[in-house]
Amino acid sequence: MDLSLQHPALLLTDRRTLMGSLACAVAVGSTAFAADAVGSVESSIGDANAEALGVRRSLVTGADIFVGDLISTSDTARLIMLLGSATRVHLGASVRLRVDKFLAETGGELRFDSGPLVIDRDERSPPMNLRVHSPFGVIALRGTRFFAGPSNGVFGVFVERGVVDFTAGGATVRLTAGEGSDVRQPGDKPTAPRLWASQRAVDALRSAY
Repeated sequence: MDLSLQHPALLLTDRRTLMGSLACAVAVGSTAFAADAVGSVESSIGDANAEALGVRRSLVTGADIFVGDLISTSDTARLIMLLGSATRVHLGASVRLRVDKFLAETGGELRFDSGPLVIDRDERSPPMNLRVHSPFGVIALRGTRFFAGPSNGVFGVFVERGVVDFTAGGATVRLTAGEGSDVRQPGDKPTAPRLWASQRAVDALRSAY
């Protein structure tokens, strides 16, 4: 027997309970999502999007960046994000990058599958531990400016300022200002650090601007 049909008060109570629970869930979810905001878009040219929790949104100048965002740029796009107060991430065309975690004072984890990027951390800011993962290897930095992505037909990492450790294929190389290293395919070890020709360095950096 359907008790709600015999007792309208019970039906009303159930509905109020359900609506209250849904409202609480939405409020909690919205609060948690907002609490994960870690930065914003400083500049956006072309189509760029972020996807999180099944929701896709356009990234325009001023848009928030959240932990968990999967960011993608079109084949003609350029995007600059400010994470925290001192870490800028420049994305070139056809990038797919996820913000796994980011804490402004300690560090974070970024993952990208394709495209070029440049990370530029204000050298006047305190050092922080930031790791960038890609199918080709892992880049660990502490206060620096570097490029990672396609270059001369391979995956390259180039340091313009500071120091990074690049780990790939079970080996790690340390790169300092002016040095770069290459990996031809996932699983390969990185080449020994060497100075990049100025034109290659300029082309690499420009690809993410």
